[in-house]
Amino acid sequence: MSEHRSPWLAGLAAPTWPALDGELETDVVVVGAGIAGLTAASLLAGDGSRVVVLEAKRVGWGTTGHTTGKITSQHGLIYRELVDLHGEEKAAAYAMANEEAIRHIEATVEELEVDCSFRRMPAYIYTTDPRRQADLEAEGAVAQRLGLPANLTTDIDLPFPVAMALRFDDQASFDVGPYLAALATRSSSGSGQVFEGSRAVGISEKGDRVTVRTAGGSVTARTAVITTLIPFMDRSGFFARMTPSRAYGVAAVLASGGLTGMHINIDNPTRSTRPWETEQRSGIVVVGEDHSVGHRQARPGRWGELERWARDHFDVTSFEYRWSSQDFETVDRMPYVGRAPLMRNTYVATGFRKWGLSNATAAAQIIADLVAGRHNPRADVFAANRVGDARALARTSLLNLHVASRFVRDRVKRLIAPSLETLERGEGGLVRAGGDTIAAYRDPEDNLHCVSPTCTHLGCTVSWNHAEKSWDCPCHGSRFDVDGTVLDGPATEPLPPVEVELG
Repeated sequence: MSEHRSPWLAGLAAPTWPALDGELETDVVVVGAGIAGLTAASLLAGDGSRVVVLEAKRVGWGTTGHTTGKITSQHGLIYRELVDLHGEEKAAAYAMANEEAIRHIEATVEELEVDCSFRRMPAYIYTTDPRRQADLEAEGAVAQRLGLPANLTTDIDLPFPVAMALRFDDQASFDVGPYLAALATRSSSGSGQVFEGSRAVGISEKGDRVTVRTAGGSVTARTAVITTLIPFMDRSGFFARMTPSRAYGVAAVLASGGLTGMHINIDNPTRSTRPWETEQRSGIVVVGEDHSVGHRQARPGRWGELERWARDHFDVTSFEYRWSSQDFETVDRMPYVGRAPLMRNTYVATGFRKWGLSNATAAAQIIADLVAGRHNPRADVFAANRVGDARALARTSLLNLHVASRFVRDRVKRLIAPSLETLERGEGGLVRAGGDTIAAYRDPEDNLHCVSPTCTHLGCTVSWNHAEKSWDCPCHGSRFDVDGTVLDGPATEPLPPVEVELG
């Protein structure tokens, strides 16, 4: 059985940092120690700011540590759509921001001498269906027009034929774990500080100061930078303009063969691949099986489908790791980066659509310029306070109509929940106990873990995630452990425990 962990975090000899205990004053407080937060912290520290970084878990243990490790401007069939939604100039700004992000990461790896297996390589988007060739041809024409290093080809390093591929040259991959550890070390040097196990639970602005609160204390600063998966400040309303989804990954050791490039298809189901090389082994990473958060399809069989596909196409000897990850997509496909709506001294970066290593690096560069008072030509393109055109507004309305319909379905789901006694070992779900509906998990040792089924963000009913053994909110993507502890926001408060009397 493969280890339930990302290969980028397994065996990582990273420093540890204490939890925040007490009150601090600083110049900038950064919330979230993924690649967006730590890149921003590093850049701001380089500008001479005193920086404090707050991380709810451990450095890199959020979405960044569970990516594919691809650093690329090739983000699926996106550029033709971006031109349609935003125009050619803004689409080109998005493209060049991500190309610049690759160069920035490479320069940082060299400067800090990070041993993270950084490698330049091509990235392909492909199809095995001849009927989809026109889609790639159209995407390729737009990508070339925007200045991207893209060319159509059928010469590809996959062990099966493709109808067509679009190749992006000079892209990259790396092991994200050591890279984040190096950024955290740099951010904590001098007057900077990093705190782990310090989940932000509140933020307030007063005059020219902003205060971020955690369970253990608070940090007051001139500026706050929020780079959590989704901003937890409800007043900004990002939860109403983005959709959350999860994807699964496996890392396999190969007896022979392998890859020299990175790939993602446009067919169904999605399969994203990249080489996975260490000193001891040669292998591949396969990612896919996307679904909405809180969906009933969150089951271990998702990994099984990826493993089956890998065995069908590669000479697999073993599967070493399996993991999953979550990200958010904005209604107009462009990340939200910049000053948070209705706030003066708080900046955000969110909505990277599963391409966060390059997008988040670009976002950090924009935020660092804005905080320092420098002009950034891409700031308006990514602006977090943009409203969007009629199509974006229509998508927002549909998204919130879906959320509203969840409340109706949730009532029915609670009413028809089975009895607690029907819950088998290793199973979780909504059940009836003592006349109430609760969220319960019976672990393999027959111990019950019972919590409220009501998400502490905006009151939706959580669903059981059979793959991750967690409670997931289908409305806005919050996730909770079996004991109710917050795993992912926007929720900041845990699910309250529920006492159950057993007969």
